[in-house]
Amino acid sequence: MSIKSDKDFVHMKTIGRIVRQALDRMSASVRPGVTTAELNAIGSRVLLAEGARSAPPLVYGYPADVCISVNDEAIHGIPGPRILREGDLVKLDLVAEKNGYYADSAVTVIVGAATPEATALIRGAESAFREGARAARAGARVYEIGRAVEREVRKRGFTVLRELCGHGVGRTIHEEPSVPNYHDPRSRARLTDGLVITIEPIISAGNGTCSLQDDRWTIATGDRSLAAHYEHTIVVTRGAPILLTAAA
Repeated sequence: MSIKSDKDFVHMKTIGRIVRQALDRMSASVRPGVTTAELNAIGSRVLLAEGARSAPPLVYGYPADVCISVNDEAIHGIPGPRILREGDLVKLDLVAEKNGYYADSAVTVIVGAATPEATALIRGAESAFREGARAARAGARVYEIGRAVEREVRKRGFTVLRELCGHGVGRTIHEEPSVPNYHDPRSRARLTDGLVITIEPIISAGNGTCSLQDDRWTIATGDRSLAAHYEHTIVVTRGAPILLTAAA
């Protein structure tokens, strides 16, 4: 969507704040012995208290409120009885809706002590997001975001999962434009002032391949290497973008 009024902006800020609050609550509860279902329940309670709803069940029939993916799982992992263990890499990805407005954000959290590779991978995803956000200016082309993301990921020795990308958001989960995490010359649309999109580097420590798992939702790395995901919903402006899902 493109923000056209103060009303649009207020509603987007509201749902962005709710998504951030839910992710922060879940992140604070990540520890050895916790199940992914328990983390999902924490996120669900925040949404309920705020009068918001998880968007994936509404739009796609996804069977939980939060996508929780562990280690080699990159996105769309289904929470359940899995018990988190020391060193696990946990991706928390939440899209929520309130008053017809949607926001989307994701973070990767380490359970307990981190290996150097896991720490570097998370930092790489976060740094790639920042580089992509710097490229997200009104008048720039969409491919400039992906070019900046992939350049940073490669510089850090990791790979982009090219099949997974950012997107427009606001009135539903996935809107135009698609925002690849690599330089795709076909993504020539120009970013416009007020456009709402996600930038979400999804990267791996391996060869960058991915595969759909037997549950028909979870996407994991093809070589079983670790994956990290970092995402914000942003508003494109003529200057620095506005991060709707960042902490206040």
